[in-house]
Amino acid sequence: MKKFLIAGAAGIMSLGLAACGSEPEVPEETAPEAPEGISVTDGRMNIPAASGNPGAVYFTITNDGTEDQMLRAANVESAESALFHETAEWSGQVDMQELLQVNVPAGESVVFEQGGKHVMAFGLPDGLEAGGELEVTLSFVRGDKVSFPVVLLGPGEEYDPGE
Repeated sequence: MKKFLIAGAAGIMSLGLAACGSEPEVPEETAPEAPEGISVTDGRMNIPAASGNPGAVYFTITNDGTEDQMLRAANVESAESALFHETAEWSGQVDMQELLQVNVPAGESVVFEQGGKHVMAFGLPDGLEAGGELEVTLSFVRGDKVSFPVVLLGPGEEYDPGE
């Protein structure tokens, strides 16, 4: 019995030593891709006029696929956080409401624009300049993601899609 235990221990030690000399195999991960038929155009973000204020991100997302898709989160490069919002009027008051998810129906486009749906980007760094770019990533409820560039616009600057 002692010979069996000693032989077993020696075998385990040799496997452990052999493993020390080689790198463990790590499976290659690939980032999730956008659901079929999803595209994003006209990405832009208005830089806040005052340091510490949030920026507003606008774009058009189109679903040319056959299934409805649901957005669940947004990530804006360099921002501490980002949330979907919608500007709406209730009882004569204009207010913003957080949206936990945004439906993107099959065969339709959803426009994120001033006075409607938009992404608020909080905790932006100082030094962002008009004409620059940041990357925005939208996550879907099924784990898919789509990333796209947004051009930075100065406070109050209008977007011209022809530029």
